[in-house]
Amino acid sequence: MTSTTSTFHLPDSHPPVPVTHPTSVSQDQLLGFPAFKTWLSTLHHSLALQRRSSSHPFHKLPYSLKSIEIQSVDFFGGHRLGFLKLKAQVSNENGEHFPGSVFMRGGSVAMLIILTPSDKTPSDVPKEEYAILTVQPRIPAGSLSFIELPAGMIDDSGTFAGAAAKEIEEETGLEISSEELVDMTQLASQISPSASKDDDAAEEQLQNGIYPSPGGSDEFIPIFLARKSLPTQEINDLKGKLTGLRDHGEKITLKIVKLDEVWKVAWRDGKTLAAMALYEGLKMEGLV
Repeated sequence: MTSTTSTFHLPDSHPPVPVTHPTSVSQDQLLGFPAFKTWLSTLHHSLALQRRSSSHPFHKLPYSLKSIEIQSVDFFGGHRLGFLKLKAQVSNENGEHFPGSVFMRGGSVAMLIILTPSDKTPSDVPKEEYAILTVQPRIPAGSLSFIELPAGMIDDSGTFAGAAAKEIEEETGLEISSEELVDMTQLASQISPSASKDDDAAEEQLQNGIYPSPGGSDEFIPIFLARKSLPTQEINDLKGKLTGLRDHGEKITLKIVKLDEVWKVAWRDGKTLAAMALYEGLKMEGLV
């Protein structure tokens, strides 16, 4: 009977770290998968901090990566590696271990798009600001009408800003160049208190993004801000507009909401709440 799994060792791993995987995916595919490479590099750096920093809570009895088991694989379009489900064994010499089940999907992007009417108004009347939300099926949540910020996955070659601009056009029909986007998560990382720590308490090299479910997934989401001034009629025309790549299964309806009511409308969406918190915090700091 032919085995349905195969095993190789991570390159340059000492002691060797075995990786067991289904034969439906090759060693080269796994090692070349951007999400896997990013996760592995991040984990290795975090593990190395235990030994380098005497103040690390696990310095005296450090943990190490012992093995990886790829349990299942999803492909996009039959060829491109999309999602992995894996189990990593991370333990110390006492046999103590951390939960290591990972749903691996890599980075995504989300966009807070603020619209301001360009029509002339009396100078003493403040212009109302609006945000674009999307309503679409999200089967993992059991929903056919989930309300959230415009968002999308990163392909293998895309930059985060470029992917955000592309998703904005696909999901809203608005053309906004990557140069017009403000990476709010990047700004937050620069003013974070941890950025001033000394070398003895070296910072983990996590991605500049929010982690919506770090207990089970590697997904991180940079959040971009885009501002657009449009005539009131064009803003109204966006309400209820059907968008998305229909041939890719995207059934998206746009929802235009007053900016100060976004959290009330899309409170179930973690990235929406994170975007609003980042926006308000950065605005108070005078950075957006």
